[in-house]
Amino acid sequence: MIGDGIAAYVYEDLFDLGQAKRLIQRVNKQQVAVNGGNQIKGKKGRRGDGTFGRVVPGQPLSSEIGFSVGRGSVANLEIGTEVKIGATKLIAQVDRVINDLTNQAHIFMKHNPNALRLALVGVNASSTYTGHEGDRQYIAKTPPMREASEFARRIERIAGPHFDELLILPFRATNNPPYTFEWVDISNTRQLYGSILVRLSAQYEQRFN
Repeated sequence: MIGDGIAAYVYEDLFDLGQAKRLIQRVNKQQVAVNGGNQIKGKKGRRGDGTFGRVVPGQPLSSEIGFSVGRGSVANLEIGTEVKIGATKLIAQVDRVINDLTNQAHIFMKHNPNALRLALVGVNASSTYTGHEGDRQYIAKTPPMREASEFARRIERIAGPHFDELLILPFRATNNPPYTFEWVDISNTRQLYGSILVRLSAQYEQRFN
C-alpha cells in the first residue's frame, strides 16, 4: 500500500509539472487514470505499485481529494512504477530486490512495450537501526549506512537498465521512537526527482502522441 501511494503522487506530479501536454489533456478529459488495484482489464501479471493508462470505455472514474488524476479501470499501461524500500540488512536482501525490480520491468514491457517504466528505491543510510520481532527488539549488527552505497550501486547497475528511469532515494530512519525520518540530501533528491519528471514528460509526448 505504501508503494501504491507513492506511485500515485508521481502521476499527480507529472500532471502538475505541466510539460506533458497530452497527459494533461487526457487527464482533464478523463481518458487516462490510475488503477488503485494495479490491474489492467483483461491482462494478467504480477501487480506493480503504479498502473497508469487509458480508461476502459464507458467506465466512470472516481476522484480523491487533493488529486487531479482520476481513479478507475484501465485498458492498457502507459506508465508503470515500482517502489522498493531497503531499511536494514541491505546486502542480504539486495538480490531479491533486484529480481523483483527486473521481473516487474519485464511485466510492464509485456503489457505494453512502449510503456514508460519507473523505479523508485528508498535506501536507509542511518548509523543505527532497531529491528522489531513481536515483543523483541534488537539493534542491527551492521548499521544500514555501511551497506547503503553498495546496495544502491548494485541496483543501479543491474536493475537500472531495465527501466526508463530509476531513482535511488537515500534516507535516514532508526526505527526508534519517535520514529523520525529525514532525507540524506533533500536538495539533491528534489533536483533528481524533478529531472526525472521532466524526462518522463518528454518521453510521454513522444510515445503516446
